[in-house]
Amino acid sequence: MLQNDVHIINKELVTKILPKRIQDSHKGTYGYVLNIAGSCQYSGAAFLSSLSALKVGAGYCALATCSDVINTVASNTPDITYIDLGQSEYGTIPKDANKYIVPIASFDVVSIGCGLNSIGGTAEFAYNFIKKNKGSYTPMVIDADAINICASQRIRHFPLNSIITPHPRELSRLMGLDIADILQNKVKIAKEAAKEYNCIVLLKGHESIIATPSSKVYVNHTGNSALSKAGSGDVLTGMISGLCAQGISLEDAVCCAVYIHGLASEIASRAMSEYCVLASDLLKYIPLAFKALPINA
Repeated sequence: MLQNDVHIINKELVTKILPKRIQDSHKGTYGYVLNIAGSCQYSGAAFLSSLSALKVGAGYCALATCSDVINTVASNTPDITYIDLGQSEYGTIPKDANKYIVPIASFDVVSIGCGLNSIGGTAEFAYNFIKKNKGSYTPMVIDADAINICASQRIRHFPLNSIITPHPRELSRLMGLDIADILQNKVKIAKEAAKEYNCIVLLKGHESIIATPSSKVYVNHTGNSALSKAGSGDVLTGMISGLCAQGISLEDAVCCAVYIHGLASEIASRAMSEYCVLASDLLKYIPLAFKALPINA
């Protein structure tokens, strides 16, 4: 532990809090993820965020998305189940899609935002979903377009037991701050955001910062420029959700996820170079990142 209650995420911490596997188990043992993601323009985000939740050990992932995205994702993997939310004329989730979603208490964790877009009624749908579930205790991971939608609606508090995962531009929209100010004061502003919005904040970037409402701060040192590719954040969101589904806290889940996500990029880069790694490649190297930890994974 460093000064000012700033913790460095390391192999020992991750190994200690990583969910343990049980031989006498079934898919329910490792949790159910509801992933609300995707649009026809960004079907890859739905694929990456859903499959990465399973790659880190979750037992089940249901992708709630628009109709055409289901066809696209299903043609690429047999491992995900689906909730068809209908489709707007713009190829996005329509504004009345909440009627198709079962109560989120049926799931162990919910993620929303990856590749969602904000047109064709999607912004209204996402805002209403988050607002409707403000009092739910089900952990919620709020990413990407869902953060931008909340920023446009000037939301002041997020649901209980939630995490937002902005990069600096998204956080600037949410808080009304200059990106330069955020980059120069990442720890300070992440802590302020966590208190103001009463949620965990993962400020993504080189040496990502995690801040909690209780002013605890974690810094992650794994990762490299290979993560500067479209889709890398979608993989991370799925990893957070998949780890949380297994019964650990959101705080622990995000610490594990950012470390393993970064470690996977380092291992992939040694095999392929930092230039060449794609977000989809991370899915192949997550298993090797687990193997690099001193656990029976």
